[in-house]
Amino acid sequence: MPKMGESITEGTIINWLVNEGDSFEEGDILLEVATDKVDNEVPAPASGKMLEHIFKAKDVVPVGEVIAILEFSEEKGAPKSTSKTSEKTVSKTEISEKPKAQKQISTPASFKVNENVFISPLVDSIARKNHISYEELARISGTGKEGRLRKSDVTNYLENGRPFQFAQAIPEVSGFQVPDLKFDKGKGKIVEMDRMRQMIADHMVFSKHTSPHVTAYVEADLTEMVSWRNNNKVAFQKKYNEKLTFTPLFIECVAKAITDFPMINSTLDGKNIIVKDEINIGMATALPSGNLIVPVVKNADKKNLKELAETTNELVGKARDNKLKADETKGSTFTISNVGTFGSLMGTPIINQPEAAILATGIIKKRAEVMEREEGDTIEIRQMMYLSLSFDHRIVDGYLAGSFLRRIADYMEQFDTNRKI
Repeated sequence: MPKMGESITEGTIINWLVNEGDSFEEGDILLEVATDKVDNEVPAPASGKMLEHIFKAKDVVPVGEVIAILEFSEEKGAPKSTSKTSEKTVSKTEISEKPKAQKQISTPASFKVNENVFISPLVDSIARKNHISYEELARISGTGKEGRLRKSDVTNYLENGRPFQFAQAIPEVSGFQVPDLKFDKGKGKIVEMDRMRQMIADHMVFSKHTSPHVTAYVEADLTEMVSWRNNNKVAFQKKYNEKLTFTPLFIECVAKAITDFPMINSTLDGKNIIVKDEINIGMATALPSGNLIVPVVKNADKKNLKELAETTNELVGKARDNKLKADETKGSTFTISNVGTFGSLMGTPIINQPEAAILATGIIKKRAEVMEREEGDTIEIRQMMYLSLSFDHRIVDGYLAGSFLRRIADYMEQFDTNRKI
C-alpha cells in the first residue's frame, strides 16, 4: 500500500483494475485506493503480470503492507532488483504461501457476538481490560473487512471518551416489556449510499457523539464589503486573472479573528488542549454529486487577498473536478461553511472533528435597518448577513465563542472601502 500523503496511515482498496493473471504496461492503473475523502490511482512502475491480489476491494490496508504479488518483465523500464537475485528467482511456493500467512492473522479465533458483530481475541482482551460490554462494542464502527472491529477502532474509541458508554438498552425486568422500535420506513426507490456519503454520515454522527455542540449567532452589516467587491471584481480579474468571490474575503476576516482569539484554533487531546501554531481554514464545498468535501487553505493568515483568491479558486475547481490530492484535504484547524450559497438565511453546522468550532455564513440579503447617525436615527437599505458559530463546549465557553464571533463580524463591517487591489 503506497503512502499517498503526509499523515496517511492506511488506505481502502476501492477496486482492482488489473485482474489476477492479466498483463499490464508501465503506467497502467493497477487499482484505485481511497484515503479519507480523496480517491487515488496507483500506476504500475513497470510492465509485468499480476500474479495475485493479497487484499480485496473494500479492505482497509495499512501503508507499507503488501497488497499484491507482481511479476515484472525484463523489458526496458522494469525496476532493478536491489538484491543480488532478481525477482524472477522467487519461487511460486513462496509467492503462494505469503498471502496465506497474512490472511490468517485474526480470523481463526474470531467469534460472533450477534449477526453483525465479530470480535477478535485481541479486541476481546482490550474490551475486558477496560470493562467494555459486548453491547457497547456493537455500537463502535469497525474499519476492518466487512465492518469488523480492529484494535485501532477500540483504542480510538477509548481516547475519545467512550461516547456510547451509557447508551445501554432498557433492561428486561419482571413485568416490563421492551418496546418494539421497528419503524415502518415505507416503500420507495432504494438509493445505495456511495462510499463518500457513508464517510460523511459516519463523520457527522461521530462529531455529534464526541463534542457537545452549542451554536451562537450574530448579525453583520456587509454593505461596505459588498460595495467594494462589486466595484473591484472586474479590475481584480483583469489584473490577477482570478475571480474575486466572497470566500477569500471571509477567510481573511476569520484568520484575523483567530489571531486575536487563538484558543478557537485548538483541538482536545485527552485532558490536554492543543492550540495549533498554523491557521489552516477548511472550506466546506458541495460537489456535483451532492456530496461534500473540505479542501484546506493552508496558512491562511499569511496570505494576501490575491493569494487567498488564487488558492480558494484552485481548490474549489479541483474539488468539483474530483482532482484534489490527499494533502489538500488534510490539516484544517477551523472550517467555514457558506450555507448562503444555497439561499439559507443561517445554519447550525456540525463541527469538523477534531476542530473546536465551525462557522456558517448565511445569505447576504438587503434589509431595511435602523442606523444610528449623529444627526439622528435613519432607516437605510443595508446588505445584512447572519453568522453562526457551532463550538465544542468541552473546550470553548460562551464568552470566548461570542467574542470571537463578534470579532469576525467587526472585521467584516469595518471593511476599508479605500483598499487598493
